[in-house]
Amino acid sequence: MRGLAKIFKVLGDRNRLRIVKMLEVRPLCVCEITAVLGLAPSTVSNHLSKLKDVGLIIDEKENKWVIHHLNTNTNQTYIKELLSLIMNWISDDPVIRTDREKVMVVDRVKICSTG
Repeated sequence: MRGLAKIFKVLGDRNRLRIVKMLEVRPLCVCEITAVLGLAPSTVSNHLSKLKDVGLIIDEKENKWVIHHLNTNTNQTYIKELLSLIMNWISDDPVIRTDREKVMVVDRVKICSTG
């Protein structure tokens, strides 16, 4: 029960819920999520860390980026079921709709620093 309570606590944050909804559209890197949310990269990284810690998202290295995905292939039934439910919730919210529109056009190649 402690793990489930921790997941609900993580999802209780508006920006983390927005990130989950954005990742429904497609996998994203930190700079893309930062561009959509308008938050500092460190804040976005902190949110992503919390989502990853409870098993809702996973990440993988792709060239110079770390790409974040929803953890839909997990063997944890409650994670799969929660993600499935969230996919059906709040999609008509104006903020979520705007985020989805931005996710469709945000491009990591154009916005991320090449160092």
